[in-house]
Amino acid sequence: MNAAPADQNRLLDLQAIDSRLDQLAHRRRSLPEHAEIDKATADHTALKSLTVAAEAQLGDTTRELTKAEADVEQVRSRSARNQQRLDSGTINSPKDLENLQHEVGSLAKRQSDLEDVVLEIMERMESSQTRVTELGARLEHSTVTLAEAEARREAAFAEIDADAEKVRRDREAVAVAVPDDLIKLYTRLRDQQGGVGAARLYQRRCEGCRVEFAVSDLNAIKAEPKDAVVRCDNCGRILVRTAESGV
Repeated sequence: MNAAPADQNRLLDLQAIDSRLDQLAHRRRSLPEHAEIDKATADHTALKSLTVAAEAQLGDTTRELTKAEADVEQVRSRSARNQQRLDSGTINSPKDLENLQHEVGSLAKRQSDLEDVVLEIMERMESSQTRVTELGARLEHSTVTLAEAEARREAAFAEIDADAEKVRRDREAVAVAVPDDLIKLYTRLRDQQGGVGAARLYQRRCEGCRVEFAVSDLNAIKAEPKDAVVRCDNCGRILVRTAESGV
């Protein structure tokens, strides 16, 4: 393949621009905000699960308390009715009176036991409410942390994308002046060689693979026409000859 030396030199400009685009793409992929968002998302998800579980437990405890209080009220009402009968003096049968007094005593014990249950449930409910409140605050903080990390990432994306857009415009201005066949070769080699398709021959060394050429190889390169597209024998990249190539 042949191409004017000026066109070959433009490949170095194009390579520098493409390397800059690669750097911007790498920077975009490697933003620290990615890891921050991953961690914040995991924390938020875990806290959400804990909050849902705590709220469910609080709901269960609330229903348990409602039932226990209803049980107490039922016993209290029955006990009050029995006490009213005792106080009325209308019970003439000693056996009936004894049975009623016994029931009043049993109900008083039952009421006391149920009230102890209510107190125990209220303590658990208070603990559950505290847990829900604590988790709610942590979840809210987690939501803010995640949103802030996402906002920082979007700001970084916008900055990088703006830089990349400017660099792409610069690339178009350079690429339009390079022959299509040379661009195609450069692009193919760039894909094959880790993003570097053209390298300068600088002081007897390929700047793509850093291999220094033997004198005989340099003489062979020197013998090539100025418009010949020379390839590095070691890495296969396009070697661009300049005044500092040593040939």
